[in-house]
Amino acid sequence: MNQYPLWKYLLILAALVMGLIYTLPNFYGEAPAVQITPLLSHLKADDALLKRVEIALEDAKIRPDMLERDATGIKARFVDIDTQGKAKDVLQKSLGDNYMVALNLQPRSPHWLESLNALPMYLGLDLRGGVHFLLQIDMKAVADKALETSVADIRSILREKNIPYSGISHDANSINVKFRDVETRSKALSELKFQTAGMDFNDADSSSDHLLKATFKLQETQLQQKNALQQNLTTLRNRVNELGVAEPVIQQQGLDRIVVQLPGMQDTTRAEAILGRTAILQVRMVEAHMNPEARDYSPEKIEQAKRGIIPAGTELLYSYRDGREEPLLISRQVVFTGENLTGADASIDQQSSGSVVSVKLDAKGGIAMKNATREGIKRRMAVILIEKGKEDVLTAPTIQSELSNRFQITGMKNTQEANDLALLMRAGALAAPMEIVEKRTVGPSLGADNIARGFHSTQIGFAAITVFMIVYYMMFGTISVMALGANLLLLVAMLSMLQATLTLPGMAGIALTLGMAIDSNVLINERIREELRNGVPPQTAISVGYENAFSTILDSNITTLIAGLALFMFGTGPVKGFAVVLCLGILTSMFSSVLVSRALVNLIYGRRARLAKVSIG
Repeated sequence: MNQYPLWKYLLILAALVMGLIYTLPNFYGEAPAVQITPLLSHLKADDALLKRVEIALEDAKIRPDMLERDATGIKARFVDIDTQGKAKDVLQKSLGDNYMVALNLQPRSPHWLESLNALPMYLGLDLRGGVHFLLQIDMKAVADKALETSVADIRSILREKNIPYSGISHDANSINVKFRDVETRSKALSELKFQTAGMDFNDADSSSDHLLKATFKLQETQLQQKNALQQNLTTLRNRVNELGVAEPVIQQQGLDRIVVQLPGMQDTTRAEAILGRTAILQVRMVEAHMNPEARDYSPEKIEQAKRGIIPAGTELLYSYRDGREEPLLISRQVVFTGENLTGADASIDQQSSGSVVSVKLDAKGGIAMKNATREGIKRRMAVILIEKGKEDVLTAPTIQSELSNRFQITGMKNTQEANDLALLMRAGALAAPMEIVEKRTVGPSLGADNIARGFHSTQIGFAAITVFMIVYYMMFGTISVMALGANLLLLVAMLSMLQATLTLPGMAGIALTLGMAIDSNVLINERIREELRNGVPPQTAISVGYENAFSTILDSNITTLIAGLALFMFGTGPVKGFAVVLCLGILTSMFSSVLVSRALVNLIYGRRARLAKVSIG
């Protein structure tokens, strides 16, 4: 008899139940919502903010469907668009300009599904509508900036070691340092090789000068380009968060391009303004504070400033650390800006084993820093990020010694705080300029039409397959259709579990998967028919049919899987999305067309010891 052991039936049943649970969220749809995100570094999306939002909505007699806090902010879901708009106005007025209150869409899934992390698939730009940008990074500007920074570094090293040189300049690819004699050049060469690991040095004598030519190593050039790309990606993500777009796509394409897709966003002018905006990073001296451990400790001046008596050339700002608010009287005179910043990276101090932020400045910023800190030891210096007119004090450390173009900010509690500060310092501006080389808009009506067409085509295809299989293979055709339904259920569940973004190519992949899956069942049914024609008893024909068909099904699916993996590895954008659906569909079709259909056949026919005939057409 054809029977599975009990554990195999239970495994198939568990897979189908899990598939049903993780497919369900896609049927609930989305509801209008409001997303609240802090705009300043010291403000957090915590329980206190959640309470403020709850009170503001209660006072306005607005009842949200759902109100919750996650890692990015507070989200409130409402029953209709009118309530959503009223809630946005109320919350924006209540919270002020320090918080972004943006319209959004949230899944309507019940809490018990969310508690199981059962979430719907995201919809791509072509299905939801929105804007698409392709940005090209100016890698020549990256190289020029790196050369200018290295010129300043080489000049500083030679001055510190008292090595005379007659000139230093750079062209498009290299730095040329002139010396008056060979001995001095040799001394400079050994010192520069020791302190600049990312460069190669070569002698190049001219008629009157002894030249030392410095060029970046290939690995260093690639690292510079990679860092510039990653910093631009981080900066763009920070800016897109302000737009409140659900499921934005910001990803690298090639070595020097970035794709930005904003589903649901229709205002291309506003999106361009946000993506191209440059925040301002300023470093200024602190004139008075309430920390007795540093110079310029003056609680009297702070109290006067709180009462509105602020000395000329200064302003009162607040630093937030460990949940405490510290007033600072800060000079309006800028020591250096983000334009002078060439690097800010979190690292571990080898001496203290604590977390620090290592900062690098260009030549102009290094001179300004040296002049400001020469007379400012034990004074405090504030790092301020200005965006949309808001001044946010990132940190205000105490100057321990005279500093130049390379220094460290210490006093970080942990690595995470150091990483956050380094990120905020770098996020003030893009690492390299970018140009929009492609821009297009997909309207929401077109997206809805694409969804309708995609689902209708899938439904029509499924219905046609159902009619053909039942008419041609009768009961075995019905079993094949049930296995095909299980395949579709499992595929959608896996895409939902992976939080994949469904696009038009992805829907094409689903349709292709259905065709491939039913092809496997056709092969199985024909093998069983062939055995029956040869006079083999029905029970044996079923067993032999499945066994003989399995190797052929496995071979054909493996070859298709190889093609899908190649598309995923070398493709980009829509091609990669199609490849993901295709590869997952192959796995689910193998499971459903072989295991699920065999389990159903076993349950219907397997217990009959003397089976005379089967309904297979």
